[in-house]
Amino acid sequence: MSAPPSSPTAIIGAGPAGLMAAEALAAAGHAVAVYDSMASPARKFLRAGIGGLNLTHSEPFEAFLGRYGAAAGPLRPMLAAFGPEAVRTWAAGLGIDTFVGSSGRVFPVGMKAAPLLRAWLRRLDARGVRLYPRHRWLGWDGQGRHLFATPDGQRTVDAPATVLALGGASWPRLGSDGGWRSILEARGIAVAPFQPANCGFDADWSAHFAQRHAGAALKPVVLSFAGRSLRGEMVVTRTGIEGGAVYALSAALRDAIAASHGATLNVDLRPDWDLARLQAALARPRGSRSLSTHLERTAGLRGAAAGLLREVLDADTLAAPWRLAAAVKALPLRLLRPRPLAEAISTAGGVDFAELDDGLMLHRLPGTFVAGEMLDWEAPTGGYLLTASLATGRRAGLAAAKWMSG
Repeated sequence: MSAPPSSPTAIIGAGPAGLMAAEALAAAGHAVAVYDSMASPARKFLRAGIGGLNLTHSEPFEAFLGRYGAAAGPLRPMLAAFGPEAVRTWAAGLGIDTFVGSSGRVFPVGMKAAPLLRAWLRRLDARGVRLYPRHRWLGWDGQGRHLFATPDGQRTVDAPATVLALGGASWPRLGSDGGWRSILEARGIAVAPFQPANCGFDADWSAHFAQRHAGAALKPVVLSFAGRSLRGEMVVTRTGIEGGAVYALSAALRDAIAASHGATLNVDLRPDWDLARLQAALARPRGSRSLSTHLERTAGLRGAAAGLLREVLDADTLAAPWRLAAAVKALPLRLLRPRPLAEAISTAGGVDFAELDDGLMLHRLPGTFVAGEMLDWEAPTGGYLLTASLATGRRAGLAAAKWMSG
């Protein structure tokens, strides 16, 4: 491998945020070099797209913006400049048509991430962007040059400007391990502690329930917590629960667990039945039937749903039709802790927005910009993560181009 050039702008991290920053800089006429620790770019992006790449969401902008919680304020101008419609237009420019699914989520035709990434890399290559894989960023040397660990040993790179897009700390095997945090903190930059986002939770099942029902999907269910209810899917895992509806409530659940060492999630196992109908069904004579058979024949509760009732409820409640019906409509599921950060889909925490100017440049390190999941924001799945990563990458790239020109 030949030595990377010393003069191009350095993009460190070849995920969506870094590649979008590279695109913005290249479009402005700057030479760009992208460095990444992995053997190939956008590994997490490709992994997330295996089951169907969710690019963005079609809901109205203010509702879309509200999904970012406390970070909606600083993200507003970036998402206003490059939001859901802009993402679809950008994908179309790469030859990737998109469609809106029944949930309002936006997907590429074909559903896969790989065709979009291939088209994107071809366009970046045509614009002169150069990619250097297997370059793990170690920080700066004494002269302020970037220091990388490579298969050929350590290498230094001087750059007129830098965009850091190293990701959060989830899925470390795909490259985003949060190792940059100590490097920035050593420079006096405030970094909010990492926390799992869009994650599963432990409920500490009995061995019998875990062995019998791990992997079972319960749908539709309605999950309720802290005044919010969501209809969707909940999946039983070996240690607890996960799934789309769980992820959407994960920030509130995680924070409640941190504050009080546990949180109680209410699960409606039969959302399409009202309480009166359920009470009438369960009050029918059981005769010699087992509880499992009775639940299935009268209320359609079978498999993991019936097992969950037996796991959570005491014998007296299971034997009392009126109390059992109430529990089916609001089963109190005690959650003890989020799953480890390495298993989370995304990360909360990161570089505090107060450390950055409007162009995402670090006040303490002029010429160094930060984008993507390195920043302190979080959002549910549904296209919000990718859209904000692209929007912040674009903002950082445009600002870096302007900084070098001015």
